[in-house]
Formats: sequence, structure tokens, C-alpha cells
Amino acid sequence: MEWGMKNRLSRLIQKDGKALFLPVDHGYFQGPTHCLEKPGETIKPLMQYADALMLTRGVLRNCVDPATEKPVIMRVSGAVSVVGEDLANESVVTSIQEIIRLNASAVSMSVFVGSKYENKSLTNLSKLVDECEDYGVPVMAVCAVGKELEKREARYLALSARIAAEIGARVVKTYYCKENFEKVVEGCPVPIVIAGGPKAETQREVFDFVYDGMQKGAIGVNLGRNIWQTEYPVASIRAIRAIIHEGYTAKEAEDLYNQVRNLKA
Repeated sequence: MEWGMKNRLSRLIQKDGKALFLPVDHGYFQGPTHCLEKPGETIKPLMQYADALMLTRGVLRNCVDPATEKPVIMRVSGAVSVVGEDLANESVVTSIQEIIRLNASAVSMSVFVGSKYENKSLTNLSKLVDECEDYGVPVMAVCAVGKELEKREARYLALSARIAAEIGARVVKTYYCKENFEKVVEGCPVPIVIAGGPKAETQREVFDFVYDGMQKGAIGVNLGRNIWQTEYPVASIRAIRAIIHEGYTAKEAEDLYNQVRNLKA
């Protein structure tokens, strides 16, 4: 692995081998998402606790101070919406020149294994990897849940994660599953970060799956709605960070969350 690739990955994955990525890219297909209507305001109090931000070039340009030293994972797939026919019909919408110009530390795109557009999304991933490897930019594959993956079972998550890694993704983002998640991690030769999905009913539910996923081999998380859609986002991200980087249990994280929340109140 050449110096540039190693350097970019070292900015994302911390010295302890762990990572907390904060995605705020939901507007690329959802529009003004709840609690993300003004991305700059959402990001500001949370940035210091994240290891990297995941976002589109439009939000980066308009909502993030260019003086920031926080690494950026640029979402480069899109051209679909929630009112369109199929979210899986994505294209790559950002050039390698733009990725370099905006100083991204990595890029991300979705792959839809098991969907009607499986071949298109995996081919897009292959082309993106080819372009980014030439410039030492790591690609994170986001394993979206296609038609065949609605149950989010380990065998399907392991399938999509392994395929993304085989094509050349340097990091894979996939969903957590309670049963046999370790099999998903063991079958993937590159680091895995856990996706959050829809907002959980309770904070403890989030802390439980983050802790369990870390115990089963994930290097960290890529959580958005389960942080910035909560009543106390700073308390939430601090507690999750404690699980990832300080080895807190779910119970200890919940206690920290309550302490920070009460101070805020």
C-alpha cells in the first residue's frame, strides 16, 4: 500500500484501530431530512467527537468551514430520490478531479446486492475503485439493503460485504445483525463499520448494538440518524465514542449519556 493511501486511511481509522464516522449525506436522496434541514448547524456541535464526516460535495462546500482539519468521506453516488422508481438505480455523480480538489480523505458509494440494479452498482464500484486507486484515495462501499436483503440476516450481509471487498473497497459499511454478526466480519478481508439505519426507539438499543458489533469485530460505526435525530445529540455521540475508543460497555455508555444529558438540561 502506497504512502498516500496509508496516510488517508490513518486519518480515518485512529491509532487504536477504531473509527467513528458521522454521516450527514442523507439529503442526497431524501432532501431536507428531519434534523438535517440545516446541515451546518447539525454538524457544528458534533464534529469534535467524530473521527470523520461523511457528506456530499454540495454540503461540504456550503456548510463546512474549509479551515477544518476533520477528515472527509465524500459521498459520490446518487442521482436518485425517494420519489423515484428505485433507489438502487444510482450513478457515480462526482469526478476524481473533484474528489482531489475538495481534499477528501476517502469516498463512499452504495452497492445494492440482490437488487434489480445489482450489476450496475457493482460495476460503478469497480470503476470508482480503479479511478481512486490511481490517486491513493480509499473507497468505502456502503452495503445498502436490496430486495433480497430485507431480513438483514448474516448470510446476506456477509455476501454483500465480501463482494464489495473482492471488488476493491478498502472499508465496508454494513448493517448489524444480532445473530452471527461475527460471521459477517470474519468473511470480509477489509475493516467493517456498522451502519445505523432508521432511528432506534431508545438510546440503550443503540449502545447495545454498537457494543455487541464491536465485540464481534467491527472497527467502529457510521451512524447518523441515531445521533443527530436524538433529543441530545452531543450526549449520544459522546457515549458512542466512549464505546468505540474507551472500551465502555453499553451500560457505562448509557450512564455517560445520562450524565451529559442532565448537564445539558
